Amino acid sequence: MNIKVFVEGGGETKALRTKCRRGFSNFFRKAGLEGRMPSVVASGSRRDAFNDFRAAVRGAKKNDFIMLLVDSEGPVTTGSWQHLKTRDNWDQPSDATDDQVHLMVQCMEAWFLADKGCLVAYYGNDFNRKVLPARPDIEKIPKNDVLNGLKNATRSGVSKGEYGKGQHSFDILAQIDPDKVVAASSHAKRLVDTLKAKIG
Repeated sequence: MNIKVFVEGGGETKALRTKCRRGFSNFFRKAGLEGRMPSVVASGSRRDAFNDFRAAVRGAKKNDFIMLLVDSEGPVTTGSWQHLKTRDNWDQPSDATDDQVHLMVQCMEAWFLADKGCLVAYYGNDFNRKVLPARPDIEKIPKNDVLNGLKNATRSGVSKGEYGKGQHSFDILAQIDPDKVVAASSHAKRLVDTLKAKIG
């Protein structure tokens, strides 16, 4: 099975897209997929990821499995395709199945809150973890609260500077513990379980 995952992220520069691919690849490797790695495509914007996914699904061969991975941008109370239809007016392609779409709820950075020790290790002793959202159900934390928490935690004294999406996010993604993320996020667990099942 040839698995290709189209992910939101990477912006417009080649260097950032490389960091994005490396971050997700490291996450998947540590999640237990080493030796059976999916191919990661950093598409840039959410819309570009969806468009790339649709094109790949149309051209998929029998042994290909194409996946889409984007931020939910808000709470998820329905199935993933229904959520994207309601929020973005994206229609599920007729030849795409439910297990081909996956969401980071409510944004990729929520995963970081499952492994705060990694954030401290990455930023150093001046990282103020006390200002991060404390609730363990990371999928219920509003996106703005996640991002503001990261910015506030890195606002003063941190040698790497204030948290920046892209600048730091993919380095952190490469270092967090997938087991902790999967334990805290049902959608992350669904993603990893689907990849393991398809790779066999």
